[in-house]
Amino acid sequence: QVQLVESGGGLVQPGGSLRLSCAASGIIFRLYAMGWYRQAPEKQRELVAAITSGGSTNYADSVKGRFTISRDDAKNTVYLQMNSLKPEDTAVYYCNAEWRSFSRNYWGQGTQVTVSS
Repeated sequence: QVQLVESGGGLVQPGGSLRLSCAASGIIFRLYAMGWYRQAPEKQRELVAAITSGGSTNYADSVKGRFTISRDDAKNTVYLQMNSLKPEDTAVYYCNAEWRSFSRNYWGQGTQVTVSS
C-alpha cells in the first residue's frame, strides 16, 4: 500500500518560512521523481517544484529563489523549504511521486498553507 504523508503546513505571516515534509512508504523511493503541487481555492492544481531521482530540480517561476526542494532517499522523504512567503502562496500543498517509465503516479492527502497577517 502506497502512502505519501505530508506535514509541516500551517498559518504563517507574510515574509515567514515553513518547511513541508512528505514521507513515502510502499514505493522504492529512490526510483521516483518527487514533486510538490499546490491548489488554491477556485484555481487549478499547479506544479511548485520537482526533483528527479537523480537530484535535478525545477521550480515554478513564482517560487524561484524562495522555495527549495530536496530529498533524503535514506529517509524516503522529500522536503519543501519555503521562505519569504506571500499571501498568494496560500493553498493546499500536495506531494506527488511519479515513476514515469512504469506509469506509476501517487498523491498525498495535502497540507494547508495559509499566509496571512
